[in-house]
Amino acid sequence: MSTVIVSGASGLIGTALCASLEADGHTVTRLVRQGKVGPGRVLWNPRAADATGIPAGTLEGVDAVVHLAGAGVGDKRWTDAYKREILESRTLSTQTVAAAVAATENKPPVLISASAIGFYGDTGDTAVDEDSPAGRGFLADVVVQWEGAADAAREAGVRVAHPRTGLVMSKWGGAWQRMLPLFKAGLGGKLGSGQQWWSWISLRDEVRALRFLIDSDLSGPVNLTAPNPATNAAVTAAMGRALKRPALLPAPAFALKAALGEFSVEVLGSARVTPSRLERAGFTWLDPTIEDALRTLLAE
Repeated sequence: MSTVIVSGASGLIGTALCASLEADGHTVTRLVRQGKVGPGRVLWNPRAADATGIPAGTLEGVDAVVHLAGAGVGDKRWTDAYKREILESRTLSTQTVAAAVAATENKPPVLISASAIGFYGDTGDTAVDEDSPAGRGFLADVVVQWEGAADAAREAGVRVAHPRTGLVMSKWGGAWQRMLPLFKAGLGGKLGSGQQWWSWISLRDEVRALRFLIDSDLSGPVNLTAPNPATNAAVTAAMGRALKRPALLPAPAFALKAALGEFSVEVLGSARVTPSRLERAGFTWLDPTIEDALRTLLAE
C-alpha cells in the first residue's frame, strides 16, 4: 500500500480520488488551507510559491503527490481580479508544491500536477492531442504557465505528469451539476450553434486515469478525456434522451455572452481533444461514449 499527498482534496475530483485510494487501503494525507489538522490533514500555504508553504518533512518518503488545487474557472464572472485569481491560484500553488518536492531529501517519485484541455484553445473541428501546440486565449495562457510552474520538481529529477482534464461529468459538481436541473425540467438545449466540440470524461474514469498516471511511467502532458468527443448539440440531445425530456430550447450566443461575459468564449469555443497518450499506454475507459457516461452520471 502507498502513501499519497493530495491538494485540492475537497473539490469534485479530489474528493472522489481520495475516496478511491482509501477504499483500496492506501494512506491519503490532505493538504488543507484551514480547519482542523492532525492525522491525514496538513495545513499549507498555497500562495507561498516556495518550499516554506508545506511543513518540512510532509513529503518525506511518500509514494506520490497529486496536486489538484485551483480556483474554479466557471465559479465567478471573469473580472480582472478573478482572472488573476484563476492564474495565481494555479501557478503559485504549483510552485509551492514543486519547490517542496524538490527540497525533500527522500523525494516522492512522482508529482501529478493538474492541468486542463484549455491548453489547446478553440480548435474548431480539428482534432488535437498532446503533440499539438498551445492555442490562444486566456485559458491557454494560464495552462502554459500552470504547467511551467512545476519545473522545480522536474529539474530535481522527479517524474511530473500533467493530466489535461476535460469536462468532468458528474451530478455532484461542475457543468453537469448546473445543467441537470434544467434538463430534468425540460428546459435544456444546445448552447449557441451547438456545433462546438466538447471533450468530456466521466468522474469515475477521471479518477481511474489519475491513478493510472500514479502507477505508470508517463510524464509530461496527458489528456484526460474520453476517446469519443461529441458536439454540444449531440451531448444535449443525448441528455434529453437519457432523461426522457425535450432538449429543444437553445441558449443563444448573445444571451450567453451577456450572462457570462468573457467566460462565454470558452463555453462557445470548440475543443476536439483526443487522449492519444492514454490510449497508447493501454488505459481502458469504463465510459467511452456520451451515452455510457450519462448512464453512470444518473446512477451516481
